[in-house]
Amino acid sequence: MANLEDVPTPDLMTELLRRMKCASKPDKRLILIGPPGSGKGTQSPIIKDEYCLCHLATGDMLRAAVAAKTPLGIKVKEAMDKGELVSDDLVVGIIDEAMKKPSCQKGFILDGFPRTVVQAQKLDEMLAKQGSKIDKVLNFAIDDAILEERITGRWIHPPSGRTYHSKFAPPKVSGIDDVSGEPLIQRKDDTAEVLKSRLEAFHRQTEPVIDYYSKKGLVVQLPAEKPPKEVTTEVEKALS
Repeated sequence: MANLEDVPTPDLMTELLRRMKCASKPDKRLILIGPPGSGKGTQSPIIKDEYCLCHLATGDMLRAAVAAKTPLGIKVKEAMDKGELVSDDLVVGIIDEAMKKPSCQKGFILDGFPRTVVQAQKLDEMLAKQGSKIDKVLNFAIDDAILEERITGRWIHPPSGRTYHSKFAPPKVSGIDDVSGEPLIQRKDDTAEVLKSRLEAFHRQTEPVIDYYSKKGLVVQLPAEKPPKEVTTEVEKALS
């Protein structure tokens, strides 16, 4: 724990002002659902900052629990070392643990979980034990054909992280980074074949989760094919 005397005054003031602003925000427990490339990664930091929520991405949480060697983290590592999938109960346990952090006081955004109806049921049971529940499920709805155009056109300059798109944000010279003149690459995941299998898994496993929460009246459909700024406006409307 940092000694507060050693924290620079501007940093302390910034954090204090942030907490005062957050105190007036309503609590929100959100799930973001959408296929790869639907824009969840663009919107989640905006939602997180606006509503003072913590962002719970299951992959990051599992890695953090393993690194911290928590009792659950040790079990996760054992499963991973054996090449097994981490059980739903373990993942829900890790989420339960993560929610107790001060940064999750106003609520959370769950991203990448639940992926199946069984996981959704286990999550709801865990929240019910805490006396809370999911408030909204934001469904980033988008046509597969638009996603294919979005994802297969992505090019990246690995050293800087600069990204381009052959149609929407092309480099000045095809295949070359504007700044360094070095070659651009396509990530292994950004091919039509990989996308096809990921979309098939999404439709098979995760679309039933949308139906599950629709029956509870929690799903808001977002037009994820729109430009990011317009999607942000739709998110604000949904959460106001």
